[in-house]
Amino acid sequence: MHPYRYYSIFVVLAIMIAFSAVAAASQSVRQSGQSNAGMVSAAHPLATDVGVAILELGGNAADAAVAAGFAVAVVEPTMNSIGGRNQILIRTPDGEFHGIDGTTQAPWDYDYDTAPQASYGYPVIGVPGALAGLLKLHEEHGSLPLSTLMAPAIDLAQNGFRVLPQDAIRQASGLAQAREFPGTIDAYYRGGENGYRAGELLVQPDYAQTLRLIASEGREVFYEGEIATKMAADLAANGSAVTLEAFNDYVAEDSRIVRGSYRGYELVGMGIPAAGVLSIQALQIMEEFEPSSMSEAEWFAVTGQALSLASRELRVLGTDTAAARATSKDWANQLAREVASPSSSVPTADSNPLPTLGDRGDLFGGHTTHLSTADENGMFVSLTQTLGPNMGSKVVTPGLGFLYASTLGGYLGRMEPGERVRSNICPFMVLKDGEVILVLGAAGGGMIPPAVVHAITRVIDFGMSLPQALVEPRVVAARGGGYSAETSPGIGWTTPELEEMRDLGIEVAETARTGAFGRVHGIQFDPATRTWTGAADPDWEGTARGPAMIRTRGR
Repeated sequence: MHPYRYYSIFVVLAIMIAFSAVAAASQSVRQSGQSNAGMVSAAHPLATDVGVAILELGGNAADAAVAAGFAVAVVEPTMNSIGGRNQILIRTPDGEFHGIDGTTQAPWDYDYDTAPQASYGYPVIGVPGALAGLLKLHEEHGSLPLSTLMAPAIDLAQNGFRVLPQDAIRQASGLAQAREFPGTIDAYYRGGENGYRAGELLVQPDYAQTLRLIASEGREVFYEGEIATKMAADLAANGSAVTLEAFNDYVAEDSRIVRGSYRGYELVGMGIPAAGVLSIQALQIMEEFEPSSMSEAEWFAVTGQALSLASRELRVLGTDTAAARATSKDWANQLAREVASPSSSVPTADSNPLPTLGDRGDLFGGHTTHLSTADENGMFVSLTQTLGPNMGSKVVTPGLGFLYASTLGGYLGRMEPGERVRSNICPFMVLKDGEVILVLGAAGGGMIPPAVVHAITRVIDFGMSLPQALVEPRVVAARGGGYSAETSPGIGWTTPELEEMRDLGIEVAETARTGAFGRVHGIQFDPATRTWTGAADPDWEGTARGPAMIRTRGR
């Protein structure tokens, strides 16, 4: 870390002034933007504003991601929190890639066979990793003091923010289960059973105090000190398998970087427990086909099939050898033979069956949040955070203010001692001639890799800008088999296009639900003009914009 020499309370005040007017009013929708000085795209307007304010102070993309990550953990509480998990992909100005695994984990003494089983509540809580992931990002790649980066999130928790319509709906939908937990009722339901309506001010003083302690004392207070003690006592009193020792043992780890290529572009993602291999494999299967030889509808039927084939392997990946096979062009060529296209017959059997992902809570859900940041010096960050399902475990430890993710208790199937959650989280970057041209990721459970892959093929194969690409409809593997095609009014596939897909011999169902096909928040970079274009998925309430200026860093 390389902190500035003169940061003081005045710097913190400058950040507060930069976005406090937005916090006081209802948030505006600004879902794409351009800048020649960097970019932030996030799933909540206030998280975007916080990231931009940090860039304008002279912070780098890691600083902006840390600040926006803490902020979105406050203002989008149904989707993520410091009690959840994250995966972070970083590209430094010198061209190096780094990954951070802040995934929730089973305790090292966890026994699945004797541990309590549940779909929510204390039994599903694992060791939180999101906070450790954010702190590792700051320690290894940030440039501003942690107190400066956390100040906006603390202010938003202490003084409140206006609840957006979709988050109000999600809070209301979680009430039936949340009412079992006094800490959650106090934090998100006014201490009774009345949730916050859209536009109302949500104030979280307990969360603010928790964040103040972290800003002052760092990782130790959460994993070893005062906060850890409170968490462990509450969890022990309510039958959780997570002990104080499990908190003490947790460390955010380095992630393995996985690579592939697509039509001359370099693909960079993160290995297990993230799903970078899935997106790489799907694109390399697609590379065996030529989109210009078929209609748009036929091409995206091919895309959906490639994603379905790639998703089969996510459960069995783990070793370097398995990942190397999954990202090899030879293996993609073999899998492509199973794809029905205008030039091939419909396959009658699976020539190489592999276990499929279980039908679990995080596979088809509408949860999770993603943000992307970039600075003028060539650093890019792609960061995904989640609680699992809506509001995660539904548990808040009284007095701490944040929700825990769902991890154990059978929610994600069998978990072994010390195991970290496998998921569809997919921070991703695309390069051309050594330059990052796309940094993106998505929210939406099992819809995350499909959303990422659709955006990439729209940009590379169809020449679209990223904002244009995110408006277009998607095709994915459906729950229970077959495929699901987006038919939301105004942006969905038409009836004739659906028939073109079905003519290939595949089963296609129509789905018109908003947000059902993943929500991408990403950045496109044009090396020729040195311009960043940010895009927030039109299916969500996020925004994208860049800084008005970059202040000169102190030396």
